[in-house]
Amino acid sequence: MSNKQILLINDMAGYGKVATAAMLPILSYFGHPTYNLPTALVSNTLDYGKFNILDTTDYIKGVFPVWKELGFRFDAIATGFIASERQAAIVSKYCLEQAANGTTIFVDPIMGDEGKLYNGVTPATIKSMREMLSVAHLCYPNYTEACYLTGREYNPEGVTKEVAKSLLDHLRKIGSKSVLITSIPVDGQPSVVGYNHTTEEYFQLPYTEIPVHFPGTGDMFSAILIGHLLYDEPLKDSTQKAMDGVYKLIDLNKENQDKNRGIPLEKYLNIL
Repeated sequence: MSNKQILLINDMAGYGKVATAAMLPILSYFGHPTYNLPTALVSNTLDYGKFNILDTTDYIKGVFPVWKELGFRFDAIATGFIASERQAAIVSKYCLEQAANGTTIFVDPIMGDEGKLYNGVTPATIKSMREMLSVAHLCYPNYTEACYLTGREYNPEGVTKEVAKSLLDHLRKIGSKSVLITSIPVDGQPSVVGYNHTTEEYFQLPYTEIPVHFPGTGDMFSAILIGHLLYDEPLKDSTQKAMDGVYKLIDLNKENQDKNRGIPLEKYLNIL
């Protein structure tokens, strides 16, 4: 198996295993040389209710010309939290340029969950994420984010198989070639649904929920998923392995007292 170089474009939390702090250890453990470009510096996970955040758009704007001059290339780029419309325009332009040279673009349009947007997410953020989807080879919003991206109404009871397929098709129309939707109840069953553009296959993978909340589990799902995809494993198989990995991580940590700081990943990398 050949190792691929991947760039993470996501926020970096000083306290808590979320975003880059969650993804980097996993992808490195998989053996992929992993680099990072922070979209924002965040004091701690937002679950604590108070936080300080620094938008790094000006820094990013200065990084890309340097990397271009140095000839840095990546096999894949994974984007997550985008701090502003201006940042989205800069990052999506860079991703488009890299995709033209053969780089695979993964987009996690981080905006909200359980029918609500995260603190600080605005209509401009939604527009920015649509722009990111337009350059994606694969995007994987959760059900809440899929609704905001497509302008659909969120139903806490979930959707039918037909509505899930319609949501996948709508996200494809925005631009992403392959699509997953995570945390979506389909006919009452919590599931991940997907469309693989290389096989033209729709699929549904059901799972059992563990009734606890950790920030960063979506980032861990993303990292495990990408880790397998970079080994050229099929999308459906990679998705199932990511689901199984996150389930194990949550199950092993469900009794942790301070869940707001996320899962202490380094202790559990060997199970992935």
